[in-house]
Amino acid sequence: MYPIVKRRDLTSGIVLLEVQAPEVAAKAQPGQFVIVRSDDKGERIPLTIADFNRETGTITIVIQDVGYSSKMINTLGEGDAFLDFVGPLGLATDIEKYGRVVCVAGGVGAAPIYPIARALQQAGNEVITIIGSRCKDLLILDEEMAEVCDQVVIATNDGSVGVKGFVTDALDGIIKQYDGKIDHIWAIGPMIMMKAVVEFTRPLGIKTVVSLNPIMVDGTGMCGACRVSVGGETKFACVDGPEFDGHLVDFDLAMRRLTYFKDEEKRASARDNCGGGCGCH
Repeated sequence: MYPIVKRRDLTSGIVLLEVQAPEVAAKAQPGQFVIVRSDDKGERIPLTIADFNRETGTITIVIQDVGYSSKMINTLGEGDAFLDFVGPLGLATDIEKYGRVVCVAGGVGAAPIYPIARALQQAGNEVITIIGSRCKDLLILDEEMAEVCDQVVIATNDGSVGVKGFVTDALDGIIKQYDGKIDHIWAIGPMIMMKAVVEFTRPLGIKTVVSLNPIMVDGTGMCGACRVSVGGETKFACVDGPEFDGHLVDFDLAMRRLTYFKDEEKRASARDNCGGGCGCH
């Protein structure tokens, strides 16, 4: 069992949990993820690591209640525990000194962007972070981000705080501010947001890395549920990612696959046709 040592409600439906998982914390790196399960009836949910502390042996995760299992997890409090907490999984972010970098976070994407931005600044980069949300009330981790970045820009759809518009509007302003002299970009958030950032930076030739969140089951590459097309090749987000060169990702295919298992009949068919050994039964 993996006890919850801290709970913090960030905003409506979004909860931060600090979990005692010393073996995971000992090896966790920015960009990696964990797969959690609240109890023996819960689904396995992949969550990118929002923070880690090797001294206390804790991992921080941020969860938005978008389905049954995530809603159940968000009812847990300090003293409750996860049945499963597997990780760290996936490849870590490639951290080095690039120069001037921009981290773009959409919604809950601010959580996994945070340790990446911190590591980039520690590596000597000038770090500018954009945090986007629909409105001021849904904004998360902006104060924490300000502590590890040289500049934080807020974008809200309704203009209730910061730039009115999307993260691409804020990104456009930053690129113009620095005359296009941006060395590297990370974008994490909803698929449609990451696609928009990638299409914006493609003609500018600015390297843009995205963190993909396809459907996952086992987290080891056995089941193939998380397959994505990158540069015309099939990759598995759980072992080859979750980060990929955004300019090579087939986002249209990735978004179609995200909707596939929302259909219960297709979900049952996939289980019936599974060869076994992946843990989806």
